[in-house]
Amino acid sequence: MIGVPLNDDAIATIKAQIGKHNARIFTYKGVPIKKAGTTAWRKALVRAGIINFRWHDLRHTWASWHVQNGTPLHILKELGGWSSFDMVQRYAHLAPEHLAEYANNSSASCKIVAEENKLKLKVV
Repeated sequence: MIGVPLNDDAIATIKAQIGKHNARIFTYKGVPIKKAGTTAWRKALVRAGIINFRWHDLRHTWASWHVQNGTPLHILKELGGWSSFDMVQRYAHLAPEHLAEYANNSSASCKIVAEENKLKLKVV
């Protein structure tokens, strides 16, 4: 078991459940929810119009959001309880937009120069 700090949204969600059951945090119509990814999960996806989505995809989304918002991989590794950086990268799928801010990092050291209808890379 690993300890994981919760963000403010998670804490607020848990606090809102206090008193609804004497031993469990999450319930449905007074019955404790013991397992995720059940028939209720699948029905909720259908009602929401979501296709091709698994309960486990939430972990991928969570990790990707962390990386895109600047969480260092070594911190994410601990938050997610992964044993290796390979596993962190497997979960933290990124949209290419997060790379755009770095695209010009090489512009000071090289330029593409048009010369006699040919393109050349010139190191400056």
